[in-house]
Amino acid sequence: MNGKDFLSIRDFSPSEIQYLLILAHQVKSHATTYCGALKGKTLAMIFEKPSLRTRVTFDVGIQQLGGFSLYLSPAEINLGKRESIHDVAKNLERMVQGIMIRTFAHEIVEEMAEHASIPVINGLTDYSHPCQALADYLTMWEAKGNLEGLKIAFVGDGNNVAHSLMFAGAQLGAHVWIATPPGYEPKADAIRWASERGRETGGTCMVTNDPREAVLAADVVYTDVWASMGQESETEKRKRIFLPYQVN
Repeated sequence: MNGKDFLSIRDFSPSEIQYLLILAHQVKSHATTYCGALKGKTLAMIFEKPSLRTRVTFDVGIQQLGGFSLYLSPAEINLGKRESIHDVAKNLERMVQGIMIRTFAHEIVEEMAEHASIPVINGLTDYSHPCQALADYLTMWEAKGNLEGLKIAFVGDGNNVAHSLMFAGAQLGAHVWIATPPGYEPKADAIRWASERGRETGGTCMVTNDPREAVLAADVVYTDVWASMGQESETEKRKRIFLPYQVN
């Protein structure tokens, strides 16, 4: 895994995803052992989208491992306008040891990784949120003792979080059910990939418009906001449509 980008859970083998979870558990359980693992390393954090949890967890996480973080806001870069993605990548690779980027289009993250010679981490795009999903599966593993064969129900919008939960579930042999209102299902290519990988691992990916069917006998029930960042103009409409798709 050394030196690799982390753009999507789809980019790795099931054993590599399992390895990441085991390593994360070890770091969490033996924090003092790893407190110097990133000594002298600096992570540039590009936030095209603001954040509370992603900002704090990356900031605190790298510092707990002995490294440093550098926050870069839209005003400082204006990515793709004042500074091209290529130029940002080529400059940062000479100054820091890694880049985390939280942005809009997934293609931006891919382009950053293409040009940068240092590892690039996807902190969120409109298509996927791999760090969120891995953190969630670590929690599930710690709570349930295993992941293979679990029924995981996601109720809400078939968004970036749903995509990454599907990808990780397929990699780890889980049964992921996604329940959304009609017209808000996950992307067809995301469903197709999860279904194909699941055939190799024993996992499944099911999409339904019936939230009751999804949560029936589920081991884990998961939801997300109805209007994600950038969808504020749809908030009232989504409140009406998603009313039956809530966890309460």
